[in-house]
Amino acid sequence: MSTTDVIDTLAGIAPGSPLDELRARRPESRTHAQGSYDALFAPADASHASIPERAAIATFVASLHRQESAVAHYRARLEGEDDERIAATVLELAASAQELAPVGPYGNFTADNAPESVPGPRFEITDVAASYVLGDRLAAALEHAHLLTLHPRDAAPDDLRRLEDAGWSATGIVTLSQLVAFLAFQLRVVAGLTALQATRAASVTEGAGR
Repeated sequence: MSTTDVIDTLAGIAPGSPLDELRARRPESRTHAQGSYDALFAPADASHASIPERAAIATFVASLHRQESAVAHYRARLEGEDDERIAATVLELAASAQELAPVGPYGNFTADNAPESVPGPRFEITDVAASYVLGDRLAAALEHAHLLTLHPRDAAPDDLRRLEDAGWSATGIVTLSQLVAFLAFQLRVVAGLTALQATRAASVTEGAGR
């Protein structure tokens, strides 16, 4: 289990700072967030989703969220020459995905909500070299992670079958979904805390200039 609070690290929160004190007012929330991180990235059983797979998926999702500190954090969890090739490929694919759909979320509603649908593309890895580096499992996982991150309402049974065909077990698919959901939470918290920190810094600077 990690002894470092990852949200604090990603948001650049220093011990004893006003934001540290703010987070300390909700200790259970802080503990549960870190506990979820530990369960996903330092699990007792990684047989259904390996640690490198989890780190690569997290790097991709963090890039989709445009959270550079998180991209660096999760990329650092990939070590070794092969993993470095995977990390570079993941970031290239994330950049392509951002060009494909720079704004999200989007997707199609049905029935009464159909007029509220926002069309958008489905991300597919068609580059042969990228597919070779990633392998079938990870390539399918990244496509699914994009779906869950930017247009989850388009998810259908066929999407789960694609993961199964690529070698993902039912337990692995659940883990993948939990991972993407956790990152959506974690990265939004980091974004909010970073914005608060920037606002406070600007206020302090403005006050000092008077």
